[in-house]
Parts: sequence; C-alpha cells; structure tokens
Amino acid sequence: MDANARRVNPVFCTIVPPHVLDKLARAEDPAIAEPAARTLEHDALQRTRRRITTVRGLTPGAARAVSDKPHRTIHDAGHEETVPGRKVHSENDKPAKDATVNRAHAGLGATFELYLKAYGRHSIDGSGLPLNATVHYGENYDNAFWDGERMVFGDGDNDLFLDFTLPVDVIGHELTHGVTQYTANLEYFSQSGALNESMSDVFGSLIKQYSLGQTADQADWLIGAGLLGPNVTGVALRSMKEPGTAYDDDVLGKDPQPATMEDYVRTGRDNGGVHINSGIPNHAFYLVATALGGNAWERAGQIWYDVLTGGELSTTAQFTEFAGLSVAAARSRFGDGEEQEALLKAWSQVGVSTH
Repeated sequence: MDANARRVNPVFCTIVPPHVLDKLARAEDPAIAEPAARTLEHDALQRTRRRITTVRGLTPGAARAVSDKPHRTIHDAGHEETVPGRKVHSENDKPAKDATVNRAHAGLGATFELYLKAYGRHSIDGSGLPLNATVHYGENYDNAFWDGERMVFGDGDNDLFLDFTLPVDVIGHELTHGVTQYTANLEYFSQSGALNESMSDVFGSLIKQYSLGQTADQADWLIGAGLLGPNVTGVALRSMKEPGTAYDDDVLGKDPQPATMEDYVRTGRDNGGVHINSGIPNHAFYLVATALGGNAWERAGQIWYDVLTGGELSTTAQFTEFAGLSVAAARSRFGDGEEQEALLKAWSQVGVSTH
C-alpha cells in the first residue's frame, strides 16, 4: 500500500507535555502558574480545533518538482497568538539579526538534511513540502508545536523554559510528527500515540546526532537538552537512555516516563499517556542503537524508518505490532544478523513481545 495514499489525519503535537503544564499551572507562584495556565489553555483549544480537522480528514498536496535543497520560510508572530505572522526570512536570505530566526532556519535545514541524506526523503511529505515556521509566538508561551502545516515556537518564560528554538532535536521532533502524518498516520492516543511521540523523539535525536557528527556512544540521548531554565533541577524533557531521569524538580515534578512495560502508566490524561509511555519504545531504540554502535541513523534509524514508511504499520498500532515489524524490516534489509539479534534483545529488555 502506498503510504501517501492514506488520508492524512494531522494532530496537534507539543514538545512540553500537558501533564507538566498542568502541574505548573497549579503552582503557588503566579509568575510560574500564569504562563503555564495560558499555555495549557491555548494548547487545549488547538487540540480541539485539530480534532475537528482530523474528523474531516486531509490529503497530501499535489506532487511537485522535488529538490535536494530545502525551501524554508520564517515568520514572526510578534508575541501574538497568530500564524503565520509577518514574513521575516526566506530561503536565500542572509542570516537575520534575530538569533531565534536563524536557529529556526538552521533546525529546519538540519531536519531536511537528515531525511534526505540518510533515507532519500525529500522533506516532510516526501515530495518537497516547503518548510515553514513561526517564531516569537504568544507571550511567554511555554511550548513549540507542529500544527499540521508549520512549526511554531514560543520564547518560553525565561525561567522554567528558555527559547524553544535552542535544541535542534525539539525542531526535529516536531517536524517528524509531519513525517508520521504523511506515512503511518499513527492515531494520537494510547500506545499508537506513544509510538507517534516516540518516532518524533527517535528522529529528533538522530537529527541532533547527524548534525553534530556523533556516534551512538557519543550521543547524550536527551530530548530538549538546553531548554530548561538554569534554576530547574533537570537536564532535559526526556531521556531515551534512562527514561524517568530527565528531571526531578520541586516545580516541574519528576519525570514520569517508564523504561519498561512493567511500569506502563495507564491514564486517561495526555491522550492516554502518549508523552509518558513513549519512554518504552524510546528505550528500545536506544538499546538497539548502542548495541549496534556507529552512527545510529544508519542501521537502527533505517529500520525504524522502514517500519514508519513501509505501509504495513496500522494507524492504531500497539507496541507489539511495531516491534514485530521492526524485526521483519531488519531481516528484509540486513538479513539474519546482529541487527535482528539486537532488536530481539532490546524489545525483550523493555518487556515488549515481537510476536
């Protein structure tokens, strides 16, 4: 089945999970609570709008002439909650005076390059989709998101969260929601939603590793390193190496991600825990990548990409379905060897069956 022939169901995906913002919104300090509450209210409204769009369904755009160069445009929302905002940077412009604009431009380019050079994919939809972004969105907006058409970045509150263009893996994470939107189209709920989130963490991490020239052993395997403010007790939003250890802060709370199915979190919040239980497939990928060594995008990443784009992954896939398809994809591409062995061992370690 041609994955691009599927109806596209875009979802509203943010890098900071709602359970984190919910805790912050209940803080006693209004300087913490008010920006979080505004962000949470905004995101809830956007999710409602996105659900309406999802019910209607969208289809990928018409085929266009593809190029090995990205086509990037950056807009500035001027601290209002509006998109796209004022156009401030085009593909061939010189670097802007605004560092946020330049980081957004570079992050879009790093994402485009990883998908093209590693997997032969032309942009998010595979057909050269222009990459658009809006920066300086809202007032102290504590999030970044892919809205189905563009990347949108808040500046953060400069206390708990800094500028959301700072970590390139955050940019790669959000844009990968677009790749998933145009391929496997995983439903954003429960285990399929956790797989959706995990895909974004996996390729967000690979984009950072590729841009830094890091091997699997050199990578930090953190998502959002450099995003947390200096007074936060934590290193990032999530850790693929050690899920549940990214932060443990008096204000943010403790990272709730499990590393194995033994600690799987059953909840009705966060679309069934999509940002929480994604720690399980995240950790499986980390185990595979580090077992194989070298550049993680070459073998482990290729297997994940093959499953995501292969047309066999159902929109409501559970962890076991993805795990089984990953083993089959490894066998198809690499034969019966260390790749397959690494997969079987990793999925077993996190408690996910491959049958």
